[in-house]
Amino acid sequence: MIKLFGKYFSVRKILFIFGEGFLIFCAVTLATYFLLGRSIGIPEILKADWMKILLVAVTAQVSLYLNDLYEIQPTGNIIDLVTKLTQAVGITSIILAVIYYLWPGTMIGRWIFFASLVILILFLVSWRVLYTYVIYKRFFSEKALIVGDGELAGDICAEIKNKSELTYDVRYVVGLRMGNGPHKRLNGIPVRYGFDDLCDLAEAEQVSSIIVALDQKRGIMPYKELLNCKVRGISVIDGETFYERITGKLLVDRISPSWLIFSDGFVKSPVTKLIKRAAGFFMSALMLIITSPLLLLVALAIKLESEGPILFSQERVGENEKIFMIYKFRSMRANAEKDSGPVWAGENDPRITKVGKIIRKLRIDELPQLWNVLKGDMSFVGPRPERPFFVERLKKTIPYYVERFSVKPGITGWAQVNYEYGASDEDSKEKLKYDLYYIKNMSLMLDVLVLFQTIKTVLLGRGSR
Repeated sequence: MIKLFGKYFSVRKILFIFGEGFLIFCAVTLATYFLLGRSIGIPEILKADWMKILLVAVTAQVSLYLNDLYEIQPTGNIIDLVTKLTQAVGITSIILAVIYYLWPGTMIGRWIFFASLVILILFLVSWRVLYTYVIYKRFFSEKALIVGDGELAGDICAEIKNKSELTYDVRYVVGLRMGNGPHKRLNGIPVRYGFDDLCDLAEAEQVSSIIVALDQKRGIMPYKELLNCKVRGISVIDGETFYERITGKLLVDRISPSWLIFSDGFVKSPVTKLIKRAAGFFMSALMLIITSPLLLLVALAIKLESEGPILFSQERVGENEKIFMIYKFRSMRANAEKDSGPVWAGENDPRITKVGKIIRKLRIDELPQLWNVLKGDMSFVGPRPERPFFVERLKKTIPYYVERFSVKPGITGWAQVNYEYGASDEDSKEKLKYDLYYIKNMSLMLDVLVLFQTIKTVLLGRGSR
């Protein structure tokens, strides 16, 4: 796997995305050639119009991303695939129409564009069917062994099975118990017992990686065998680190303080913090100015619908556990917690007003938090700030919960784009796994990736309550 923007991607997925971009570029180039360029040839077409063709390719891939078509799974229903691709092509057409209206010089030609769409759909469907075949046949897979047959090994096997874009082909799970036990499989993967012939098994299966996923390592870790594999050129990686790479979260129940101390990450560069603060200040100020007409409209709608203040303010816990006041548009009736006390919002919560349902769905209720970013209480990207009441309770029950206060909270975050709305202690624990991953791998490029995923989440209407 390759680490880009603070996140690990499989080589196969990267090749798929870039390959699809190349096919889109070729589709537009071929349409131009068939309609206009037979007399001058493809080299001259590219020399004159490569920037216009690239604009179409980039716009098309952004539309595919926003339509969730890069959450890659094997093609199960060709009709469903064609429908989604057609929707993406439609969005591409709308975006390009706006661009061409504003900047006519970027237009590649009306008939060329329509011809490109026909070739484009053909190429995209064929490419994704081919990708399904590649996954089914396990081409470009990296063979591996998993040492350990407990809960961690089971979690890793389940993730590999459920995420088709991962390029790992686990040949065997190797357990500790000696002797010829009953036949066993772990998530469909055969289990063998005994560590003595580990290296011989690895070489026989031509594996390139051994994943050490023992729930308990003390007294049972096969150091001699693993070292022998290492010097023979086989990569050895601990299960917690491998799980982090393939899931984008940390196993807070299983990682030890020593693993956190000696693992890579948790670097907080002063330059990065300065750039993040400066960008947050100027972007929040600009967005407050641009969205001011919308802010006034929403404020009027809230005031007309129900009694109570327009803005909702509440204490939250920020960086270094500093208490600050967060601001949102009020989406519930006034004094919603008067009888119940502090509680999380539930699905179809009866306390939410009609206007509140709309602004929550579109995330407009979060816009006043731009003032928090401008003041420096929050960043655009970071763990969501929680209420003191819940923080004190969660600190006692969830390992490493206090570590999330080592950075500024955010309007959006890695946990928000990867996990649904949290409304329980168990949800908070799951979201902490993502928050710790973000803190460990924090970078400006990871922030950009989170912002792009947030835009997609908002457009698809996911996760709001």
